[in-house]
Amino acid sequence: MRLIVVSDSHGSDTEIKNLYSTYKGKVDGFVHCGDSELKASDPAMEGYLAVRGNCDMDSSYPEVLTEEFGSTRILATHGHLYNVKMTLMNLNYLAKENDAEIVFFGHSHQLGAEKIEDVLFVNPGSILLPRGRKERTYALIEKEGDSTSVKFFDHNHQEIVDLSQKFFV
Repeated sequence: MRLIVVSDSHGSDTEIKNLYSTYKGKVDGFVHCGDSELKASDPAMEGYLAVRGNCDMDSSYPEVLTEEFGSTRILATHGHLYNVKMTLMNLNYLAKENDAEIVFFGHSHQLGAEKIEDVLFVNPGSILLPRGRKERTYALIEKEGDSTSVKFFDHNHQEIVDLSQKFFV
């Protein structure tokens, strides 16, 4: 399984269209963790599984989305409803309630990946307005067998090598 995960593009359709055209046919899916500030019907959102963030006005986006990619169940949400700037505990409960193995979220604009118990949590950062780092980022998630790698890239598709991590089931 290979997924591109992006969040907090805040009205910039250029970045998400660029990601889609760069990776189309090379990954199994695209996930947008909210605050696109675009309508769900916007052509730039075509091909993305997307959730509603606190800055999204289009109520047709779901607050939480679950999807299966092969044998892996993912969950995506923006994070503002789960207090992600303070704790991942609420998301951990949500993951368990939905039998999710990987949770994608945004809202804080700060990238990160960590495993709590048996759930992997990934925040791709912000593709437009990063916090904590200067790079505008997105993530590539690759799962093969019992290992899942998380690689972060800047908006020019350059891997930020020192942030790459591998997690095991």
